[in-house]
Amino acid sequence: MFSKGRLLGAVRNSHGTIGVAKILGGMFLLLPLGVPEPSFARNSPVGRWDAFVAVGKAEIPFRFDIALDGNEARGFFFEGEQRISSTSGQFADGTLQLNYDFLNATLVAKFDGESLTGSYRYNRKNGKEYSFHATRSAPIAGKHDGGPVVAGDWEMKLVGEDHGAKKDPRTALTWQLYLRKSGSEISGSILRIDGDTGTLTGGWKGDQLILSHFAGERPVLFEAALQKDGTLEILYNNENRYLAARKPDAKAKGIDAPADPSGFTSVQNAGEPFHFSFPDINGKVVSDTDPQFKNKVVLLAIGGTWCPNCRDEAPFLVDLYRRYHSSGLEIVGLNFEAAGEFSEDKPRLDSFVKEFSVPYPILYAGAIPDVKEKLPQLVNFDAYPTTIYLGRDGRVASVHAGFASAATGDAHTNLTKEVDGLIEGLLAKSG
Repeated sequence: MFSKGRLLGAVRNSHGTIGVAKILGGMFLLLPLGVPEPSFARNSPVGRWDAFVAVGKAEIPFRFDIALDGNEARGFFFEGEQRISSTSGQFADGTLQLNYDFLNATLVAKFDGESLTGSYRYNRKNGKEYSFHATRSAPIAGKHDGGPVVAGDWEMKLVGEDHGAKKDPRTALTWQLYLRKSGSEISGSILRIDGDTGTLTGGWKGDQLILSHFAGERPVLFEAALQKDGTLEILYNNENRYLAARKPDAKAKGIDAPADPSGFTSVQNAGEPFHFSFPDINGKVVSDTDPQFKNKVVLLAIGGTWCPNCRDEAPFLVDLYRRYHSSGLEIVGLNFEAAGEFSEDKPRLDSFVKEFSVPYPILYAGAIPDVKEKLPQLVNFDAYPTTIYLGRDGRVASVHAGFASAATGDAHTNLTKEVDGLIEGLLAKSG
């Protein structure tokens, strides 16, 4: 718990910074701009920062907040307007270290009074490391221009070759782009077959629409220009180029329909029961033949604690379980983890279960690349998360690739209705 007597940072309203907030002697004080701040504030990283991580050829901008209580530090990413706090951290001798256990990531930066410089790294096996720097945030009147009207639903395709380091074949698939406008701010999300980018935020700067996202994961820099024919030319992470058109116009612009998430992955023989058998996080083996699954509708969630879209999906699955378990729904998480060694991956699994209050079993199925070997009945598995719906007879009723989070707006609402309908239909059938 942060104690009284600390500086909370800048206070803003819709017109910008109006003062500095502090708690002193149990009282909330607002020091107007122009009134000197306490001397310790100038030697402290507390407050709002304009931060960047370097990812390949792109520098991804994002909001970042820091709070201190003595040497204890907390750092906050933003997912839209939701703040995502570090789990632990410290500030000592000019060095800030923040730990995000749920992401298995650490930020370390040197503070020189007006800037932070360091790195953000994922601690998992073969985890990436991004250089990080930040300067104190300065509110700018009219930060974004009004710009053209682009709110709505779009579809986008790769133009030219894939310049990404991974050469991911999913990059060539059509993506869905959802844009929303609030004042001069633009927000939205890109939905791929494996899930979405999280909430992109930004706005127009001259004739360029610039949006970005980084909440400890999913770094995205989206730069677009509206063309005379109503399409958007997009540069993604300063790497690949895309053409986007509004959904009704996409086919005429040569953009194929997006892959159907309910038809992307299938099974070899839908007439056979689907089999699984893996240990849970306490080492007990759980199998499809166990009595608890007899004559039940079973949802198998293939995912991993390292997977951002799996983390998006977790509260959704917990809600489904609470609403439908008493009617005969069972949910089982089949987790494929980064290290591929149970002893190394177990702390992440335990943290995941605790963070989301998961009431159903999470099974340790293996390493990230092991799905095809461990679940050989699947055909064309290529998306984390993937959800398998089994009827009361144990046979596959549906397979859904990816997950559309709340960042996608109507796509998430439609997915919720679709899943509710599917589960209710399966529960209504006798085994």
